Amino acid sequence: MGDDKLCDLSRAIVHKIRQDTTVDWQYKESTRARLKVAVKKVLNEYGYPPDQQKLATDLVMEQARAYGDKWISGDGASIID
Repeated sequence: MGDDKLCDLSRAIVHKIRQDTTVDWQYKESTRARLKVAVKKVLNEYGYPPDQQKLATDLVMEQARAYGDKWISGDGASIID
C-alpha cells in the first residue's frame, strides 16, 4: 500500500472509532467487539491484506485504549486530523 492510501486508511479508522465509541466502551466487551468489526470492515474496504488484519486490529484497539478518554470527551487532538 502506498503512503497516501495508508494515510486515508488511518483517517477512516480514526473517524470510525471516534464515531462508534461510547463512554463505557473500555468496560463492555460487546462494544469492543463492535469496534473491532468496524475496524476490520474499514481495512477490507481499503484492501488491507487479510493475513495482517488481526495484528492491525489489535494495534488499533491498543491505541484506542490509550486515546479513548480524550476522544470521548472531544478534547483530544489527533496527528491525523
